[in-house]
Formats: sequence, C-alpha cells, structure tokens
Amino acid sequence: MEKNKEFLQQKSEGEGNRTAAGEYNQAQQRFVRSGQVDQKARDAERDLRDRDVRRELEHAEAVGRRHSAGEDPEIKRASKVVREERMIVCFR
Repeated sequence: MEKNKEFLQQKSEGEGNRTAAGEYNQAQQRFVRSGQVDQKARDAERDLRDRDVRRELEHAEAVGRRHSAGEDPEIKRASKVVREERMIVCFR
C-alpha cells in the first residue's frame, strides 16, 4: 500500500522519466558489480533447454507482443541502411 501512495505522489516528469531511468541504470550497474552476470546467463541458457520453461517464456512474449504498438519502423529503416552500406563496401 505504501508503494502505491509513493507512486501517486511522484512528480510527473513528462515524456522520459529521468528518475526512473537513473534508478534503472544504477540497478544495472549494481548487478554487474555483483559478479552474478555469468551465472545468471548460464541459468537462463539452462532454463531455455527446459521445455516447460521455454513454453512459458514464449507464451509471455506472445502476450507482450499482443499489447505492443509494433516494431519501431525506424529500426527497420536503420537496419536496411546498414545492409545497403555493407553491400556497397563489399562491391568496392
């Protein structure tokens, strides 16, 4: 309940919440410094080999995609430009 009260009292920062982004970045840095990255990667790889876990993760991804606004078209454009630039370099 305290968390909900805190959430409602947060100041709106407009588009792009710098406070949340900073907290996320700090959490990521703490995780990297914790030395757990390699072990967590091995755990994730093992979990993907488990059929039930994999099915659950794929289902969660599908649910998330249904709620998505779709792929950012800028990503596809940038990817196309990179591919075209690579082709030009290859033919030089």
